[in-house]
Amino acid sequence: MSQTSSTSSAESPDLPKPASSTKVRASRNEWLLVVFTASTNIADAVCKVALPLLAVRLTDSPALIALVAVLISLPWLVTALHIGVLVDRMDRRTLMLHAETARTIAVAVLLAAYMSDMVSLPLIYVVAVAVGVADVVAMTAGASIIPSAIPRSRWQTASARITAVEYLCNGFVGAPIGGLLVAAGFAIAFGTTGVIYLVGALLLVLLVGNFTVPPTRERRPVNVEIKDGLLFLWQHTLLRTMALLIAVMAGCWAAWLAIIPAYAVSGPLQLDERQYGFLLTCLGAGGVIGALITGPVNRLLGRRWSMFADILGSFALVAAPALVPARPSSAVLVGAAAFAAGLGGTMWTVNSRVIYQSLVPSDMLGRFSAASRLVGWGTAPIAAAIAGILATVANFRVAFGVFAVVCLVLVIPYLRVVTDQALAEVDRPAPDEESTGAATP
Repeated sequence: MSQTSSTSSAESPDLPKPASSTKVRASRNEWLLVVFTASTNIADAVCKVALPLLAVRLTDSPALIALVAVLISLPWLVTALHIGVLVDRMDRRTLMLHAETARTIAVAVLLAAYMSDMVSLPLIYVVAVAVGVADVVAMTAGASIIPSAIPRSRWQTASARITAVEYLCNGFVGAPIGGLLVAAGFAIAFGTTGVIYLVGALLLVLLVGNFTVPPTRERRPVNVEIKDGLLFLWQHTLLRTMALLIAVMAGCWAAWLAIIPAYAVSGPLQLDERQYGFLLTCLGAGGVIGALITGPVNRLLGRRWSMFADILGSFALVAAPALVPARPSSAVLVGAAAFAAGLGGTMWTVNSRVIYQSLVPSDMLGRFSAASRLVGWGTAPIAAAIAGILATVANFRVAFGVFAVVCLVLVIPYLRVVTDQALAEVDRPAPDEESTGAATP
């Protein structure tokens, strides 16, 4: 998303393009986005494993350790809506490129501090915020770039590949790599993270196309455009319900991720850094399998039941630590629950991306993505903070158990609103599929 997209933008949109050339461009963009997703998610995974483990070296307070996860997710609550407006006004590749650059700089600063023996909890928190803001920019722009980079006929396939790679690299590969790198030394872990972010930025430069949304209306004040995104989300029953369901599930995941380092490393499971990395791998393993079976499950059972797996998996994720005995051998059961959560999470993500891309106008995608993720993920820092406080003042079992009960309640609104009839519009053929996206075949 840099301004190097002039190759495509210089072409007149009214001139026909050779089919073979456009197909090559579409295929190239799809694979560049897949590889970019792989690289940046490996870096994210290493960073998100290393930061709380570095905090564990400085404090044994579950609340202070959980604050790392709170600050990483807090930007979704504070900055998402304004970033959504930027995504609908600016070149989306440029925004993703800026996000990669910011993450590289943040990790480099932490690496320099570590090498100088000047690391402190406040510095870790500042880096967590920087990584979190960059994540909002990259994910909002990345979710909005697909319609202009890939033809509609490839959206579900591309979304499945990108989602599979996210889980593969963020959990299945990235988490154990993060654990191994931390075991080898924090300097190696943060140095590797910075290099991988830099590689991701270079991959973005290779995308071909025009990734700025053409102005279809007069630009209005930021607050008015933010309101448009929120109203579009709130007035659409299916999209609104999905966002509210995600709000609870994302809160449960955030609670789990916030206190699992203390629970697994310095708490009942007594895992070392490498074993902790492999515990997180279970999430990624489930995600990879989920991406592989989403298509067949959709065809066999339909999108509705495919997505329902996420509610079951999210419940298992937080229920397992609340129910299993507090001893090291329980790590297997906690890992199995994480696998189930990863499986369901991927099936929801693949389907929800296709739903959004089908129902939301292209020039609204940035603001809609920001609004939906504000509602859906804005609970993450709050849930993480609550989990850290509950684990500190009560115990881990209470902290996980509260979120398990909350998650179980989601079954009722899901079955009442997310029906086959509500989802029917998603699979309805577009009036002119050829006109969708800059890379149409």
